Amino acid sequence: MSHQSNSPDDMAAPINSMAKAEASKTKQAAAKLITNAAKVTEPEKIVVDKPPPEPNYPRYRVEPGERITLAALDPNASEHYKKEKQVVAELKKQRKRIRKLQERLYAENQRSLLIVLQAMDTGGKDGTIKHVFRDVNPQGCQVWSFKKPSDEEASHDFLWRYHHRAPERGMITIFNRSHYEDVLIVRVKNLVPENVWRERYHVINEFEQMLTLGKVTVIKFFLHISKDEQKRRLESRLENPDKRWKFSSNDIQERRLWDEYQIAFEEAINNCSTDYAPWYVVPANKKWYRNLVIARTIADTLEAMNPHYPAAEADLENIVISD
Repeated sequence: MSHQSNSPDDMAAPINSMAKAEASKTKQAAAKLITNAAKVTEPEKIVVDKPPPEPNYPRYRVEPGERITLAALDPNASEHYKKEKQVVAELKKQRKRIRKLQERLYAENQRSLLIVLQAMDTGGKDGTIKHVFRDVNPQGCQVWSFKKPSDEEASHDFLWRYHHRAPERGMITIFNRSHYEDVLIVRVKNLVPENVWRERYHVINEFEQMLTLGKVTVIKFFLHISKDEQKRRLESRLENPDKRWKFSSNDIQERRLWDEYQIAFEEAINNCSTDYAPWYVVPANKKWYRNLVIARTIADTLEAMNPHYPAAEADLENIVISD
């Protein structure tokens, strides 16, 4: 009677097949999650009854693979809106929506929203936060501003300090400047070699995808102002004693690098606007229009996320509160 033994190749075949099947399932699961997450970053397709919305914020979203040039985009654009008084009531409505949806997001405690704000100096990041989020419950909203890294931050990888401030479940977190500084100022000022900052676009996309897989919705706004508008705003700070604290002589040095910064912003936006973490280039010369566009975009995104209050305990209707 002969005995047949399995060769190593025969044994390896089913193992390799199982490994490939597992790898395929893993990729499919991640792809499904990313696809579902990307749906809420086109919220007008979910929550707007008759597109386009008012204001038409999707026109400012940079689609993946699209190549924008900031000089070709009008920072004075405001659609059919001509004066601030035309948007007062609508802005109030959108702030109210954000407040109510934030309450649901906080109570649900399952997902979170990360909002990235970037701009040239005087671009209006602080003003946007003040006017768009004034009705939000501070318990459910955090703002982080990133300046020159500390010694501890600089001793880690460039994303460490940003990941450390990523939103907890249930939270809205706003990055006033962000991880994009590491492909902006470091590029313009030659703080690191080109081969270092150029690789970071890919790393940033992976970072934002990782956040998305962790149930963080990411939306990013570049507040687009003109060089003339920046000059006017800097002069306004100098002329008003109550605003001089916001002025720095370094602002003049940075202004001389306007063209270099515009190129750096263009490349960051072009390389890092994705289905799951899109960039919006918002005309920002008119502050009131900027506020309305951003408020409506955030409100619609939160509504598309559709957070729910958690279920109440059973039989609460039978509880009697004693005197």
